[in-house]
Amino acid sequence: MSDSPAPLADPHLVFDAAEGRRDLVILGSTGSIGTQAIDLVLRNPDLFRVTALSAAGGRVALLAEQARRLRVRTVAVAAPDAVPALREALREQYGTGEPLPEILAGPDAAAQLAAGDCHTVLNGITGSIGLAPTLAALEAGRTLALANKESLIVGGPLVKALAKPGQIIPVDSEHAALFQALGAGTRADVRKLVVTASGGPFRGRTRSELADVTREQALAHPTWAMGPVITVNSATLVNKGLEVIEAHLLYDIPFDRIEVVVHPQSYVHSMVEFTDGSTLAQATPPDMCGPIAIGLGWPRRVPDAAPAFDWSKASSWEFFPLDDEAFPSVGLARHVGTLGATAPAVFNAANEECVDAFLAGRLPFNGIMDTVTAVVAEHGTPATGTSLTVADVLEAETWARARARELSAKATAEARA
Repeated sequence: MSDSPAPLADPHLVFDAAEGRRDLVILGSTGSIGTQAIDLVLRNPDLFRVTALSAAGGRVALLAEQARRLRVRTVAVAAPDAVPALREALREQYGTGEPLPEILAGPDAAAQLAAGDCHTVLNGITGSIGLAPTLAALEAGRTLALANKESLIVGGPLVKALAKPGQIIPVDSEHAALFQALGAGTRADVRKLVVTASGGPFRGRTRSELADVTREQALAHPTWAMGPVITVNSATLVNKGLEVIEAHLLYDIPFDRIEVVVHPQSYVHSMVEFTDGSTLAQATPPDMCGPIAIGLGWPRRVPDAAPAFDWSKASSWEFFPLDDEAFPSVGLARHVGTLGATAPAVFNAANEECVDAFLAGRLPFNGIMDTVTAVVAEHGTPATGTSLTVADVLEAETWARARARELSAKATAEARA
């Protein structure tokens, strides 16, 4: 293991650990990660300053409010047609006497911000559209606080080729936990990574009992408040499969030494088992402010970033093995992760399309993984011996999305016949 490549995320190596107040760019500012990051920044003005924000463009009033509160220089939206409404919302927030921040628009706007002048870029965008900003931040030499796991998963070799040691700090609660626990030993001391899963709202159900799951049931996560796509991914455990791939890429640990265990309370966010038999667990009450603070502040700890446990109160912590039959997503993720090349991009893109179809009522819950599995099987084994390019990823994603839509429509038509 000591001869393997350096991991992308290593708590022993911190890229450009600047002291003083850090300038931040927040991508996906109106989403769950972005809004919590902004709350953390506003509570710690002596540690952080936000210089730019980006969002998709669907919540321009919130984006304008964030821009005013943070006094940013630039705001960006992915949707150009959102610019008039954004400009009007900014005028309402700033009034007539203050200059408005610069507005960027278009699919490349977030990547343009990521390459701008700052210390740390927080990529809180949802989905594989976060790949271009991830690559832009790394190429520009910024520290990357990575919440957008999809960009690493679909573009793993591309990200690994650009990232310097210690340049990526993970923001997912599981990977932030592993990041902290790995600091207790050397790489040669690590026996396995143990990634915890809440089990989602359907823990303990059989596959047949999942057949009639509704949209509302899937969105009712028992411990975490997240966006709809991530919440459904947690219900299918696709999110956990993606996290297994992410852990492999971040820490350069083989798939057969990355284990998933179900922990309903979501107190222990992940664990590292060392060769001497010791297991170190990182634990906090379920709250994303802690992992966000690690991403923005490491190696400094942000005081009172997240709530702590009240050890005067009794509590029970449970752990269960994963039911691979009811939730085949983790096994499929290991498979595509082992295949590498464009296979993870196909897996992720097909899943995103199937989740959209489920949320729109066009696909049953079990149909999500059935369709993703079929698309991955049709894709087959990616070609080896060639370097992965962004064009390869985009082409594979486009095919996977189209094929997932075709198979979803076919399944819906057959169900109605």
